[in-house]
Amino acid sequence: MPHHSAPIYLDFNAGAPMRTSVRESMVEALDDTGNASSVHSHGRRARGRIEAAREDVARLCGARARAVTFVSGGTEANVTALTPVWQDQGAPVYLDKLFMSAIEHPSVMTGGRFPVADQAVVPVDTNGVILPEALKQVAKDAEPSLISVMAANNETGVIQPLAEIGAIAQEHGHFFHVDAVQAAGRMPIDLDSWQADAVTLSAHKIGGPQGIGALVVRSTARVPAPLMIGGGQENWRRGGTENVAAVAGFGAAAREALEETADTRHLLELKTRMEAGLRRICPSTMIFGEDAERLANTTCFAVPGISAETALIAFDLERVSVSSGSACSSGKVSVSHVLTAMGVNEDLARCALRVSLGWNTTGTDIERFLDVWPKIVDRLNPEARHEAA
Repeated sequence: MPHHSAPIYLDFNAGAPMRTSVRESMVEALDDTGNASSVHSHGRRARGRIEAAREDVARLCGARARAVTFVSGGTEANVTALTPVWQDQGAPVYLDKLFMSAIEHPSVMTGGRFPVADQAVVPVDTNGVILPEALKQVAKDAEPSLISVMAANNETGVIQPLAEIGAIAQEHGHFFHVDAVQAAGRMPIDLDSWQADAVTLSAHKIGGPQGIGALVVRSTARVPAPLMIGGGQENWRRGGTENVAAVAGFGAAAREALEETADTRHLLELKTRMEAGLRRICPSTMIFGEDAERLANTTCFAVPGISAETALIAFDLERVSVSSGSACSSGKVSVSHVLTAMGVNEDLARCALRVSLGWNTTGTDIERFLDVWPKIVDRLNPEARHEAA
């Protein structure tokens, strides 16, 4: 591969490149001194930046500004929401259990602040969609509990039937939390139609900075017990001096992401072209979750006999960044719990690759990806070019 070729980034679900408007907002904030809790003019300016960003993030969710609490990222937002203790109309409510789907992000799968004995996993079908009947079964006889289901899966892009889940929660007196980290900017977020009590967001998935996220509640009368206590920042919901520059960057990213939510046709066209190309190159290509509704930007696929670990290295040498469908820990690719929950066998799951597109992906990026892939296949498993699915 010629050294001058520009690198191609196709791993937006891991983190999106920073937008120009975000960088500008952050530099402006970094150039300005001031603690947002101070009453002098510098402090008031910092406070103004935070409150303007709060409005922008609230608009992304169709929520009111005072419903937004800034935290350090999606994981902290999830762990904050996943607590057995909530405030409802000013009185503490003690939730009995945590019901979560089998394909949640690790920050939800670990159960947050619920004891292990009080956590229950609800199965999904072969497309990775939660089984509403299974949820109904466990929800109908339970004491008031918390149901936590992600809006769209980070590995497969599969979208969950949130309005249906919200209706089940409502009917049986449960609280409902949605991890909307991958949904933001890619599909509408609607706490009211989902009947969700809280959603979580992360800035760096939408072209904002890393290390900043938000927990957004439907009603400020119903909020989880704080995880981080200290001063009265964030309306007493999250102690600690606010990261003004990161918050300002999050606000800028939210503004642009909201515009993009309105029309995802460009991403869908690119994804459709890419998936057709994958099948043309290798007829045996498996696309996970393809029979369910998916985000316009995400494809998780596998070619039997081509290990994800080897393919990732080969792509990287060609200066194309994609990811495996599985989580990496200590540099080792493990089998994805998402694909396992979908009933994918271990050998095939080890072949899963994820391509995720975003705000600056072009047709040229997709062409380059489809140009590189057959060379990799020919090196790793040439028979795959001719094997039928």
